[in-house]
Amino acid sequence: MSSTPSVPSAPLAPSTPSAPSTPSVPSTSSVADRRTEITTPSDVAFAITRDFDAPRELVFAAFTEPRHVSRWLLGPDGWSMPVCEIDLREGGAWEYRWRSDADGAEFGMSGRYRVVERPHRLVNTEMFEGQESVVTTEFTEVGGRTRVVQTSVFPNKELRDAVLASGMEGGVNTSHNRLAGLLPLLAEGA
Repeated sequence: MSSTPSVPSAPLAPSTPSAPSTPSVPSTSSVADRRTEITTPSDVAFAITRDFDAPRELVFAAFTEPRHVSRWLLGPDGWSMPVCEIDLREGGAWEYRWRSDADGAEFGMSGRYRVVERPHRLVNTEMFEGQESVVTTEFTEVGGRTRVVQTSVFPNKELRDAVLASGMEGGVNTSHNRLAGLLPLLAEGA
């Protein structure tokens, strides 16, 4: 998972825990299986690209508001996000923590925002298992559709390759399919 794996820290301000009683999101199988594209623009980076049928402002909100992020950025089915904290400002911190519904296993990520340009661009650090990357997320709207490109830059090729080999692609695509199903509900105010 990248946003995504974007990421875990000290107390965050403001702290906004995710709400477990949010309306349900359509299952990923009910959304047309569009693929998220992952490319390697350099030896130390990968880019995740996905088009969504929604205006940029709505997609940006879905990527930056804890009440939305905790509903779609879950990776494979069977995971929840009990911690989703986002202080969306330059220098602000964020933390995500996921839990397996099957066995209670948890993992998390965190980081800080370096650039916040609503609703066009985010740049943040992402700390996972002691390794830091820098993620740039760009939101481009054309004709009411939004293309999201998240480029993660790692300190070396070995770390980038290890992340790519982790199976994250399936989790990212499942999460993006879940988001595609959630966006029409958000447009209706759900």
